Amino acid sequence: MSKSILITGGARSGKSVIAERITERLAAETRLPPVYIATAQAFDAEMEDRIALHQERRGPEWRTVAEPLNVAQALRDTDGQGPRLLDCLTLWVSNMMHHEREIEAEARALAQVITTQTAPVVLVTNEVGGGIVPENALARRFRDEAGRVNQIIAQACEELYLAVAGYPMKVKPNDIEI
Repeated sequence: MSKSILITGGARSGKSVIAERITERLAAETRLPPVYIATAQAFDAEMEDRIALHQERRGPEWRTVAEPLNVAQALRDTDGQGPRLLDCLTLWVSNMMHHEREIEAEARALAQVITTQTAPVVLVTNEVGGGIVPENALARRFRDEAGRVNQIIAQACEELYLAVAGYPMKVKPNDIEI
């Protein structure tokens, strides 16, 4: 059963919890354990605490694959091992900027891999375009890159949800042709 779902939303919108619940339901349907592909890196104590909270909330039945950069390969490597949750694309963009990677090319490669998976894939990203225009060039570049990546991945995914106050709103599929 292949299925690809993108969950987006603002900070603290509940998108990770929604994505975890969807992945757990898919795991129950497939009778395979859920796999968490983590793009976060713990560079400070606050991030270590955030990662620990996420791990505790998920529980021991989840297998974690830490992959801050090569997420397309992580999906290929874990295909067939259970539904995967890739959290999050926004941190992935930040990691790629830091390592001076070709972001659009990598996003297109990831989109292609998503369409070839045999096991379900749930992806999380932040909706970054709803606020004011950032003051500095680096923040504007990040917003622009994240927005482009979100569009590329949303196009590749079968379903898209917007998280609002802990509730998912279905965006795709819809009956409007673009």
